[in-house]
Formats: sequence, structure tokens, C-alpha cells
Amino acid sequence: MNKNSEERFIQALPDPKRVKEEKKRLEAAGVKYIFSCWIDLLGSPKTKPVPISDFELLCMGKGPQFAVHSVSFVPELSPADSDQIPLPDLDSLVICPWDTSCAWVFADLWWEGSPYNICPRSLLKRAVADIAEQGYSVYAGIEPEFIVMKWEDGQPVKAIDDDPRGTGLRPRRQAFGYDVEYSIDSMGFLGEMIDIVENLGWNMHDVVCEGAYSQFELDFHYTDVLQMADRFIFLRVILKEIAKRHGMFVTFMPKPTTGDWRSGAHLNTSMRPINEPDKNLFEGSEGSWADPVYGAVGGLLRHGGALTALACPTVNSYNGLVPRVGGFEGGTVTWAPTHMTYGYNNRSAMLRLPQTRFCIENRAADMCMNPYLSLAMTSAAMTEGVVNKYSPGEPLNSDLYNMDSEAIRKSGAQRLPRNLLEALETLQTDELALKVLGEPLRNSFLQYKFDEWERYHQTVTDWEVTEYLRLY
Repeated sequence: MNKNSEERFIQALPDPKRVKEEKKRLEAAGVKYIFSCWIDLLGSPKTKPVPISDFELLCMGKGPQFAVHSVSFVPELSPADSDQIPLPDLDSLVICPWDTSCAWVFADLWWEGSPYNICPRSLLKRAVADIAEQGYSVYAGIEPEFIVMKWEDGQPVKAIDDDPRGTGLRPRRQAFGYDVEYSIDSMGFLGEMIDIVENLGWNMHDVVCEGAYSQFELDFHYTDVLQMADRFIFLRVILKEIAKRHGMFVTFMPKPTTGDWRSGAHLNTSMRPINEPDKNLFEGSEGSWADPVYGAVGGLLRHGGALTALACPTVNSYNGLVPRVGGFEGGTVTWAPTHMTYGYNNRSAMLRLPQTRFCIENRAADMCMNPYLSLAMTSAAMTEGVVNKYSPGEPLNSDLYNMDSEAIRKSGAQRLPRNLLEALETLQTDELALKVLGEPLRNSFLQYKFDEWERYHQTVTDWEVTEYLRLY
């Protein structure tokens, strides 16, 4: 590490006075162990737990180091290269609600005296700084949906489901969504989650029984994009840990079965001027939409395919971006987006301008996303659109599920990518994505995901056997 790099690294260290204060607070609360977590390419947190006695060393960059390139799908470094150092961000420090003897803090990865270029959290920080230089900040809320399951006779089944199983008749079921009885049955798990989110200060609004049996949504307040990405990651961990207490497990897979409603994670984003931090750029006078929202929508549509590759990052994601599904629980239409267009409260469009809040809701996002990558791309696309005053075209307020192909063509709406391959090919050629992600991270993401597609495409599925084995 040269002198300039060393100075830059030292400047990034937390204030020693604050480090001592936080350690004293944690010790008084009975914390004994620290999870300092960095985020990998796929959005999974990684750590090496340390005792509270090493908290100060951890904050000085003298704690555990990681060979990130050995486990995180980033092959540009070799076994002969230096390890990465996680620097804790004390603004994210929190006592773990599932075990108060442990504390959690998000960390940014450094490598040879500079922020590591395959660190998703550092990437989002760079995007936030770049947008601030253009005069804006971005805020986000996420609507996380998930399915709670349990093991029964060695098979995964819905945890909240009182229908009889076995060889007997299965009654036609009512829709699970909003049901009071199922809400009551779920309150052991959901009540604990409500209490946790409230105690974390996230301002819990409600919980929802969603369309699929044993599927739920948690709604809590928006915040700046970095904090929201941190909360999304932490929430996924909390959900899994609390489910274990109740003999259950949580899956974030978008479509576990054909008949299930898709588990999405809609991204709700808004912007504020740096010099007017309390002003929502999208809110006009007397309850109207302000002009900048249309520029932001135009930016999101211009980069919609690349953004979808990041926000819907699995093969399974695209099973949910369809208009109708046979044998669907609670109806036939999916309420999922199918086309890159926008409308006022139109849930069949990728982008929705809601009737209750001044933000843009991107419905083409799911729980498997890396939120740092998705929110960085979202923020950059909106800012590009606002700065350049992009036109999004006319809103489409009709039900896309019932429009014929010619009417959709005339509207200008473009089909969302139909599969992961289409999405990745769009991401590969998007110049803004290259700027936001950087070439090393973009290439690593593409390499991993193209491999995922190829492995899927080479697999013979049960559907193919049923469809073709005796037909031909």
C-alpha cells in the first residue's frame, strides 16, 4: 500500500471517540459478539464473528480479512492476490433482535488502500455521491413478499394452510389474500416480526396475507437508498431467524410452484433536491404530479431491461412476469408487470404512479435481487432522466392483460425481458449500467448469471418429460 492509499484508508476509519462510545453501549447491553458483514455479488451477507473485546481493532481495519475472490464469484483476482479488509459503518450498527448477545454492522470492503471495486455496498455509495454532485438525493421503500413453509414428512409444505392433505378430496380454496382467519393464525410469527421492525425504528405500517397461501408482505417506511438496501438485507436475515423459532422457514424464491403468486419486492423511489432536503421532487401543487417525475420515469424506461436484469436476477424470476397462470390460487391474472411502460395506478405496467404517494413504483423487482445494485441503477437512471428531461411518452392506463398485441404496439409499450437471457443481453449493452456498476463488477455479474442460464437451459425438467416423452 502506497502512502496516498494508506492516508485514504486512514481517513475512512470511524472516529475513535465514537468507537469507544459504541463499544461501551454494546457492553452495557450485554453484547458479546460482533457480526461485521460485507455483501457479496448476489446480495448475501458474509462475516467472521468476533468477540466484543476486538471491536476497536475491527473498526481500525485490523480485524478479520477475507479472500472475497475465493467465494464471491469474482474471478479477476487470484490466490496470489491480497485479501480484502471490511471497514464497519457505525451508522448501521444494531443489536440483533433474534439474539441480543450479538450485534450486527454493515461493512465496506477495501483492497490495497482503496474501496474494493466488487463491493456492492461501496458501489451504491459511489452512485449516491455522483447523484449528489448533480444536486439530488434518492429515497426508497421496498415491499418485501415471501412465503413461509415448514417440513412435513421430509417435504416442504406451506406453513399457514389448514386444508387437508392426503388422498381425500381437496376443497376449492378461497383466496388467502387479506383473510382475517389466516391473519390471526399467522400472528405468532407476524406479531414477533411487527415488534422487531417497530423496535428497530423502521416505522412499521402493516403486514399483509398475500395472494398465495402462506405468503406475506411487510410494509415499513421509506428512507435513503443506502439505508433501505441495508434494511432489506437485514430483514431477509431476521425473517429466516424468526421463522426458525416457530419451526418454519422462509423462501424468497419468486415462484416456488406454478400456482403460487409471485413474491415481488416492488421498489418505490422518489428524489429530493440537495438544497431543499424536505422537498419531494415528484410532488406538485394541490396533489398533482410535478414535471420531474416524468423525466425520472423516462430514465427508468430507457434502461428498463438492464434494471430488470438486476432486480429480477434469477431464472425463476421470469416465471412470474406473465399475465395469467392456469390453476392460480385466488384467480387467473397475476397482477405482475408484463411491459416496460407506465401508468397511473396501473399494476400491469412495469412502472406505476400510485394514487396514495408521490413516488415511482417499479413492480419488476423481486426478493432475490441484490438491493445495492438495483437501487444504484434505479437512482442513476432516474437522475439521468430528470437532468436530461427525458420524455416517457403517454401513460398507459389500460389493463395490459386484456389489450391485443396491436394496441400494445401502438401504445409504445415494450415487453419486459421474457427470460434471464434476454435481460442479461440488455444489461451487457447498457452504457449507464457499465458506468454505474463498473466493468469488473458488471462482467463478474454477467459471467455468473450467464452460467446460471446455461446450466438451467441444459437441464431436462419434469415438464419436458411429461410433455414429450410419450408424444414423440
